[in-house]
Amino acid sequence: MRVNVTVNGEARQADDVWEGESLLYLLRERLGLPGSKNACEQGECGSCTVYLDGTPVCACLVAAGQAEGREVRTVEGLAEGDRLDPVQQSFVDAGAVQCGFCTPGLVVAAHDLLNRVPNPSDEEIREALAGNLCRCTGYEKILDAVRAAAK
Repeated sequence: MRVNVTVNGEARQADDVWEGESLLYLLRERLGLPGSKNACEQGECGSCTVYLDGTPVCACLVAAGQAEGREVRTVEGLAEGDRLDPVQQSFVDAGAVQCGFCTPGLVVAAHDLLNRVPNPSDEEIREALAGNLCRCTGYEKILDAVRAAAK
């Protein structure tokens, strides 16, 4: 089947898409956007989080065909040209990027939180990031990054 989707503001098309293929596979393998990571393939780790019509979703749990005619925004789409989004920049500045596997999902989740709650409490930050697992850090630098982006 053919899938037509708007990704990061650009109309994209993929042919010969298998009906059980995930949106994550479509983004990474067919459209060449490797930012969202393929870690658990079960919606447990959050590494593949993207916006689908403005709502964060685990791309590994969304069938590619469900994206037909819809808008997807990936971690790559948060930046404006060479200028990182403030959330992306704060992760770099705070040293919150370790191996980088969890980072795209955490950045999208933090971006969504700050769009909804411009000055979140630590409890709100923890709640918003609860669906994202990081195996490298103790999360403190990640929390620091979100706090910094809020400022």
